[in-house]
Amino acid sequence: MSPDYTMPEENRFESDPEEVLPDDPGLPVGWEAGVPDPSDEADVARLTELLRAHEDAGRGWAGASEDDVLVEIAGLRMRENLVIRDKSGTIRAWASVHDRSVNRMLYVHILDRSLSAVAAQRCSEVLLTWAEGQAREVGAARGLETQQIDTGAFADDERQHKLLEEANFNRVRTWWQMTRPVTPDEADLVPDPERWERKGVVFRQVRREGGGMPDVDDLRAVHDILESAFTDHFNSSEETFAEFVHRLREDPGHRWDHWWLAEIVDGEAEPEPAGALVGTVSESSNGPDGSYVSYLGVLESARGRGVAKGLLKTIIADAAARHRDRVGLEVDADSSTGADQLYVGMGWKTKYVTESWHKDVPVTE
Repeated sequence: MSPDYTMPEENRFESDPEEVLPDDPGLPVGWEAGVPDPSDEADVARLTELLRAHEDAGRGWAGASEDDVLVEIAGLRMRENLVIRDKSGTIRAWASVHDRSVNRMLYVHILDRSLSAVAAQRCSEVLLTWAEGQAREVGAARGLETQQIDTGAFADDERQHKLLEEANFNRVRTWWQMTRPVTPDEADLVPDPERWERKGVVFRQVRREGGGMPDVDDLRAVHDILESAFTDHFNSSEETFAEFVHRLREDPGHRWDHWWLAEIVDGEAEPEPAGALVGTVSESSNGPDGSYVSYLGVLESARGRGVAKGLLKTIIADAAARHRDRVGLEVDADSSTGADQLYVGMGWKTKYVTESWHKDVPVTE
């Protein structure tokens, strides 16, 4: 059975910045707001430069690539972008919005770090005005009274904090970005990362057909598990199967052989899905690649059976077998589930800290 990756046809955003911004948005004389061109190598290179400088200033090192930028500016079905160019045509500021799921609009806010305080403030205000306009557009299209804007910041990026505070965003959550070293001998941590069993739980990769494409029933099982497992988690919102698969396939590190299911097996009964892990590749330009745990979820009915630990051992062993040197993941620092204790106990340590900042925008002005 071939997977169904059908996505909604409509774009809930407004693609023309002039329809969202006022006639005089308040930019310096000669500066203009417009959209980036994903086919223009100069635009892609400049946006990558801005994003890497943003990362370096916020956490002390840069990791973004042109592929990361292209996800934002070329994945236009669920996204829109705005850039601000100075008199010479150089991009000095960039914003991106992503219609992530019901009442959750993700927002990227990047400013040239060399801008003066006055120019940075003016550019920031234009980007945020555009973002709020897009929030009203997507909120109205989804039939909401209020649309949330969800943006992130590095914990040590005081300039970004100040800009968000002045725009009435609220800091709502802290996230630990953790990493764990992987050694070659850990390839034997599980019998076979493709499929192994322990105490009535089978851990296996999602099935793939002749062309390497995954079985749609397995993909739906992963989606259903994660939707159920994260229902009570912070800022959880409903995401359709098509939206979920489309979004994860956009990730530059996406690989179908990095998706795993855990199933409870009991005699002759049909295996019962219990947990899921979606991993990606973290590519490196100056050393071994790593693996990353994008999602890990276990159904409440299966907790206490070692499902989460088994899935984590599986991706560690898989990473070691692929000659990778690390596995990363993100942890909700404010969660009461105790997941961080499992990660710390298995060797993960916090590398840097990020924050979520939210603003609720009334859909009708």
